[in-house]
Amino acid sequence: MTDLFAQHPLIVVIGALVILALLFLAFRPRQRVTLTDSAPVRPHMASSHAPEAHEGRGVGDEFAAATSDVAGDIFNARIHANLPGAGGPPDDLLLLKGVGPKLAELLNARGLTRFDQIASLSEGQLETLDSSLGAFRGRLARDRVTEQADYLARGDTDGFEQKFGKL
Repeated sequence: MTDLFAQHPLIVVIGALVILALLFLAFRPRQRVTLTDSAPVRPHMASSHAPEAHEGRGVGDEFAAATSDVAGDIFNARIHANLPGAGGPPDDLLLLKGVGPKLAELLNARGLTRFDQIASLSEGQLETLDSSLGAFRGRLARDRVTEQADYLARGDTDGFEQKFGKL
């Protein structure tokens, strides 16, 4: 042993350092993390298990939706629902909390002019619409615009004001 140390002292020191590093990695204190099911779920963390809520979340989903649209056109079958059409005069979208003139203009440009149209959007349609809003992305879900539109489409201004404040 003394011959090894005398002949190759650098190799012995490096070997000892490697062994110490491995021992440190093997026996170092680790952080213990426990997860709980009772933590509140915030709106941006919520997930829906409805099949239409997952449309467009991946290449496969987008391909399937596009294929069903094309097949629906070929076979004259309504496979993939379109945005609901406007039925009547346009509503004042500025009454919705969180919707200003620019966002109202973007919604109008996409054919959404009435509260009942916005209220009847599915989650998949809402995600598609939301992804096309640029700087306003996330605003519809954060301000619960579809819920507000549902109250106003039904003419329930009292319920709207109790939940969202004065018009």
